Formats: sequence, structure tokens, C-alpha cells
Amino acid sequence: MDHKRLAAHIEAVLFASGEPLSADKLCGALAVTKKDLLAAAAVLDEKYSSDESGIELLRLEDSLQLAVKKDFSTEVKAALEIKKGAALSPAAMEVLTVAAYNQPVTKAFIEHVRGVDSSGVVNSLVEKDLLCEAGRLDLPGRPVAYRTTDNFLRAFGLSSLADLPPLPDRQEQLTFDDTIEE
Repeated sequence: MDHKRLAAHIEAVLFASGEPLSADKLCGALAVTKKDLLAAAAVLDEKYSSDESGIELLRLEDSLQLAVKKDFSTEVKAALEIKKGAALSPAAMEVLTVAAYNQPVTKAFIEHVRGVDSSGVVNSLVEKDLLCEAGRLDLPGRPVAYRTTDNFLRAFGLSSLADLPPLPDRQEQLTFDDTIEE
């Protein structure tokens, strides 16, 4: 199958899904190699790069999804009567930062880093589909491990966790002792 025809098949499957689909799942469903899938995805990228298209192909880790271009989000929200979500609290941003850079993480790890109870914040982020359960650790009590979701990547405009800004070097960070001396 040529890449243009395969691109049409990918487009149909992604449109019908509405959710991100992994490259492996798409390859299996379409009986193609990953190399051919990526070549066909490039055809879709080119097709959607025009100002005449209102959609784009998102790459989220090893998944693909069709989405509305940001330029059209206001009109889509108005037409579908989608209310703008409330901004995340500073506590929620802290928890997401800890999880994104250290995942998978437990609530206990997040609480250790933040120094405060974070159960409510973690549960709220799970409800918002920004965090999800990533299994249980083989430790006493079998604590739940959490990781960020594809929705997290979409919400922050990232293709993968590799797009996160680097953490500052230890030498660039202030320590508690530095703040007392000043």
C-alpha cells in the first residue's frame, strides 16, 4: 500500500477513535511496519500543515492522535459548549512536576518531596486525567504508583516527557544553608 493510501487509513482510524492510539496498535490493525506507519504519518503532517486545515496530527510519546489546531479551539469550545477548565493550583503544579520528572511515583514520595499531605491533590489530578495509576509497587502495603497521562502531554503542549525543560544543576540551586547565611 502506498503511503498516501495508508495515510487515509490512519486518518480514518484516528478520527473514529478520538483517542491517542499507539504505533504498535496502529501497525497491528493496519498490518504495516512502523517505518511505513511513520512515513504515512509524515504525509498527514504535510496535509495538515496548511492554513486550510483545522486539524493536526499529535505525537504523544509513541502514540498518534488527531486534534483541533489551537487556532480553532475557541470556536470548537463555543460550538460544543465546553467550559474553560479552571487553572491548576500551585499545589497541583508541584505534584505534576514531581510526578513528571520522577515517574512512576507514589503518594508517599510526592508527600516526602513536598513536605505536606498530597492525597487530595493527587486524587484531583487523577480525576482530571492528568495522572493515572501505573500499577502497584512490590513493597509492604503495595502502594499505588502514578504517572502522567497523554492528556498531561496534550495540556502542556508536549510530544513526550523528553520535551520537559531540564532541571537545574545542583550547583545552581539554593540550599537551606544558603538562605540562612543571607
